[in-house]
Amino acid sequence: MTTALKSVNKRIAEELDVREEQVRAAVELLDGGSTVPFIARYRKEVTGTLDDTQLRQLDERLRYLRELDERRDAVIESIRSQASSTPRSSSR
Repeated sequence: MTTALKSVNKRIAEELDVREEQVRAAVELLDGGSTVPFIARYRKEVTGTLDDTQLRQLDERLRYLRELDERRDAVIESIRSQASSTPRSSSR
């Protein structure tokens, strides 16, 4: 698990006022292709009884924060690329 993912899981856990382990379990199920209704109905024991509303909020925040991280990475890469292609003035 990457540091960025850990921080996303922790942030979601704090926002939803649930344990980080519950978020981690739900994220693993969502990443594995499970849907929110399926998790809410059949995987309560795995997620520590997160309900349908909490799972939907978790899913929405997860998508948003991952997209935000992707945009941030793209901006940083663009800045690095521009910095490396900018000619430097020579000192005389």
